[in-house]
Amino acid sequence: MQKVIDEVYEEVKKRCMMPSNAYGIGAWDHHILLVYKIAVKNHASYGADRDIVALAALLHDIASVTNKKFTEEHHIIGATIAEEILSKYNIQKDQIELIKKCILNHRGSRLVDKTTPEEICVADADAMVHFYSVPSLLRMVYVEKQMTIDEGAEFVLNKLERSYNKLSEAGKSLIENEREAAKILLKRI
Repeated sequence: MQKVIDEVYEEVKKRCMMPSNAYGIGAWDHHILLVYKIAVKNHASYGADRDIVALAALLHDIASVTNKKFTEEHHIIGATIAEEILSKYNIQKDQIELIKKCILNHRGSRLVDKTTPEEICVADADAMVHFYSVPSLLRMVYVEKQMTIDEGAEFVLNKLERSYNKLSEAGKSLIENEREAAKILLKRI
């Protein structure tokens, strides 16, 4: 299965590097790659299947980087794209269905019951990534949104707190040190 993971890794990275990806290579460097690394690193803490988690994490935002118009429904369209990609390989149908379920239910903004360890692991990694990519959040608030220093710090703190609140209890325990570090860095004395 590692060969499939490696090939999917390259396919997603390639799509992120395409000029048609409105989010730029940062979608790979500061989000998808980190979600993948976090999910794979933590899969055992959830009792999740490593291969399912790896593929779902790599493919969770495939729709958004393929076409910006897909962003709002990227979880739904992404599950379809993932099935198209994975059907080229000798992967069992039930494994593809579980990967699709992880993609469908990864969004923290959609309060959907996650019933498998793999879904929880991928959704948590998608929320945890914000604690590992604070610089990209700061770029967003100061460069893209043109916020003042105080407004930007407050926005990022609130974003991190929303991400933390979306985590499972297992996820919260895994990210507690990063949460406290971010609070220290972003709060004024």
